[in-house]
Amino acid sequence: MAQTGVPADPYRNYNFLVEIDGIAQASFMECSGLDATTEIVEYREGGDNATIRKLPGKTTYSDITLKWGLSDSKEIWAWRKQVIQGTVQRKNGSIVLQNDAGQEQIRWNFFSAWPSKYDGPDFNAKGNDVSVDTLTVSCERVERA
Repeated sequence: MAQTGVPADPYRNYNFLVEIDGIAQASFMECSGLDATTEIVEYREGGDNATIRKLPGKTTYSDITLKWGLSDSKEIWAWRKQVIQGTVQRKNGSIVLQNDAGQEQIRWNFFSAWPSKYDGPDFNAKGNDVSVDTLTVSCERVERA
């Protein structure tokens, strides 16, 4: 925990790992969608016409988007293909933020996830960029550990 009066440098966003049960995919280049939103339920009490109470409703979690450089690995595609064929295999996973020394600092765990969308790379004969695959993972819950 940071001490009062001692500034702490924020962590950088480039040093992270993605762990998914049973999938040993190489490095990911981008990860987004680690958020949770709680619905607001407005309630008006009888006799208090000037105030609307705001109560928490259901909480929803955004889809997590992962991007990586195309390689020979077919593990993620195989997981997605199961969904296409009608078999949803849910997996748990983690996004792990590391410091510059490679030590784990913060972990976000996601639960009951399944691949809901796959985007293959765009090709351009004039370019020399890395071919990038994109996977959207839908999950039921995200927790910061």
